[in-house]
Amino acid sequence: MEGVPGRRKPTIRDVAAAAGVSHGTVSRVMNGGHWVSAEAREAVEDAIRRTGYTANHHARSLATGRANSVAFLLTEPQHLLFADPTFALLLRGAAEALAQRSMTLVLLVAGTPTERASVAQFVRGGHVDGVMLISSHEADPLLEELVTAGVPTVSCGIPLGHDIEVPTVSVDEEGSARTMTEFLRGKGHRRIAMIAGPRDTPGGRYRLVGYRDALGEDFDEALVEEGDYSQESGTAAMARLMARADDIDAVFAASDLMAAGAIAAIRKSGLRVPEDIAVAGFDDSGLAATHEPGLTTMRQPWDRISAEMVSLLLATIAGERADPITLPTTLIERGSA
Repeated sequence: MEGVPGRRKPTIRDVAAAAGVSHGTVSRVMNGGHWVSAEAREAVEDAIRRTGYTANHHARSLATGRANSVAFLLTEPQHLLFADPTFALLLRGAAEALAQRSMTLVLLVAGTPTERASVAQFVRGGHVDGVMLISSHEADPLLEELVTAGVPTVSCGIPLGHDIEVPTVSVDEEGSARTMTEFLRGKGHRRIAMIAGPRDTPGGRYRLVGYRDALGEDFDEALVEEGDYSQESGTAAMARLMARADDIDAVFAASDLMAAGAIAAIRKSGLRVPEDIAVAGFDDSGLAATHEPGLTTMRQPWDRISAEMVSLLLATIAGERADPITLPTTLIERGSA
């Protein structure tokens, strides 16, 4: 049944016969692989390759009423898509996971009111089957619209205010921040500052909670500043911290970009990293390994986050139960701390 000129196009039943399974099993594999054993999935994927089968997505969309595509929705200003490497890692992982299922990923950016209105209209119009929400903000009107409209949505990180209605894939934000803060204390640092993310984001809120918990009675509000995850905001936040506290011996930034910005500010003041002030970040998105010095950071499992988001979203679209998923991080020690 290999693809040969003159022969009819292979069908899903041909794939089923070649794999030794029912055509229903083939259909389930092609629509996300739910309730299919690893052996059956492998047999179906091998049969697809051997038969040369390709799905008629247009016909399937007409028959099912689905677009066979999902949206990667970034609710941040457009420039951050390129400035923050974490978004590119998630985008790549999601695209790869969907390609394995012969589905399309649509990139949507909604960082302004005009963009939010356009995205809401596009999504409600049925152009995608569901939404992967990246970098959610508390009280975001677009998230409220998605929930109200019943659009299948999965969030990267706990969507503040909607954690019950929206399935999530997140890392252990609080536990990760505690681990890093305790690591810095274990190195002998006693005046540990923090550059937190925006308090209306899950990373900004829960990483600060973990840092505060780890310090206990030693927590000092004067040693906390806030940035927007960008390198520039990290530089500005570190400058403000050093202006009001001259005894800081370590700083934990809620993103690698802000950690890099903090190092720039420390060096500009004439101090050294890590000899005078140790610096730690969060993400391990590529920048940490190439920065000089290399950044000590909490590594997020980017590929797994993307893959779990795709699986959870497809389960949600199919009407299946979608329980929240929390993934562990790993502390990576490098020269900055």
